[in-house]
Amino acid sequence: MRAERLVALLFTLQSRRSATIGELAEALDVSERTMSRDVAALQAAGVPLWTEPGRHGGVRLVDGWRSRLDGLTSREAVAIFAMGVPRALTELGLGTAVSAAHAKVAAAMPAALRDQAQHLAQRFHLDAPGWFRDPDSTEQLAVLARAVWEQHRVLVGYRGKERELEPLGLVLKAGSWYLVAGVEDTVRTYRVGRVEWAEPLDEHFDRPADFDLAGWWARSSAEFAESLVRTRVLVRLSPQGVRTLPAVLGADQAVVALAGAGAPDAEGWIEVELGLEEPHIAADQLLPLGAGVEILSPPAVRAEFADLARRMADRHR
Repeated sequence: MRAERLVALLFTLQSRRSATIGELAEALDVSERTMSRDVAALQAAGVPLWTEPGRHGGVRLVDGWRSRLDGLTSREAVAIFAMGVPRALTELGLGTAVSAAHAKVAAAMPAALRDQAQHLAQRFHLDAPGWFRDPDSTEQLAVLARAVWEQHRVLVGYRGKERELEPLGLVLKAGSWYLVAGVEDTVRTYRVGRVEWAEPLDEHFDRPADFDLAGWWARSSAEFAESLVRTRVLVRLSPQGVRTLPAVLGADQAVVALAGAGAPDAEGWIEVELGLEEPHIAADQLLPLGAGVEILSPPAVRAEFADLARRMADRHR
């Protein structure tokens, strides 16, 4: 986008101090005509550029002038300016820091670039939590975040029990925060919204040098999902059922299941094998598919589903 390219041009000129239009065009992978327009845009925005006309003319910053965006890439500068302060960072107690960074970028960016970054911010917005659900309580989040950062143990009340933890990291998943912590020579996950109270302790701990939060979370999530699979269920799905499946089981599980589906029959229905929980829970999971699903096996899930459907029909006679 142009705002990003103009910031990149500004950084290029700061590092080189002087270059030809052709050299700048090659560095930013644009035409010389586009580069000439970009140079003019920076001049119009108040950046003190000296230019020498002609095909081999040079462009350079006036001696002694530097942008205060040193250390940021063009993507970082535009992103910081456009993103505002995400709710997740505010909950962690970092909202003020992001606001300060935002203000510094705003002060350093020429007005024309600020306008274009604002143009971006008004057109793209991230809203991570799911629909129709109240967010978890984050009352204890700031205390836990500080314990993670400072590597000190924390005493928490969790589901009516007192636990002493070594906080290793925080993960935001589908709008809910999770604390990953060491306890009794193992690593476990605790939902922050269920932490009743948290008290930082004076004792520090040594964080394992080889602990990778993202890698651990990926493995733990996969193991948890696999642990829920109790029953292999073969179903037929209508075209509407196929479209609804991701909302019922989750996008990841639906993609994997549909990848192994058979060819559609004359009516457009397909056979899909799903890994679900025990029969009565599996029937509940599949109920939102309504008339778009037919359970072929195992008989226990088919019977549970039929019983649910029969009781629903009886209540609506």
